Amino acid sequence: MHSRFAAKLESYIMQDKYFISSFLSYAALAAILVNMVIIKSPILGLLATLSYFLINGVFLGTAFFAKENGFLKLMLGILLLTMFLGLVGWITIILYALNTVTLILSLVVVATVSSVLRRTVGSKGDRHPA
Repeated sequence: MHSRFAAKLESYIMQDKYFISSFLSYAALAAILVNMVIIKSPILGLLATLSYFLINGVFLGTAFFAKENGFLKLMLGILLLTMFLGLVGWITIILYALNTVTLILSLVVVATVSSVLRRTVGSKGDRHPA
C-alpha cells in the first residue's frame, strides 16, 4: 500500500506536462515567504517546506537516479536537494548575506535548477551504464 502510494505520487509529480508541479513548488516558496514575513506559523512553514522538498526531491531523484526504486530515488533526490541548497546558500553568504530575501532567492534558484534538470536530464532517461 505504501509503495503504491509513493509510486502514484511520483508519477503525478513527474507528469508535469503543464508545469503544474513546478508551479506548486513556487507556490510553496510563496507560502514560505509569506510565513516568514507575516504569518510566522510553524505548521504552515512545515507544510510548505515538506511540499517543497517532496516535489523538488522527486525532480532531482528522477533526473539523476532514474533506475532506482521510488523510495531510494526520493531519498537521494532530497539529499541532492539539500546539497544544492547548502551550496547556493554558501555562495549567497560569501557574496552578500543570507537574509529573508536572499534565502527565498536561493530557494527559487534551486527549484528552477531542479525543474530544468528534470526536464532535460530526466527526459533523456538514465545516462548511467547498466
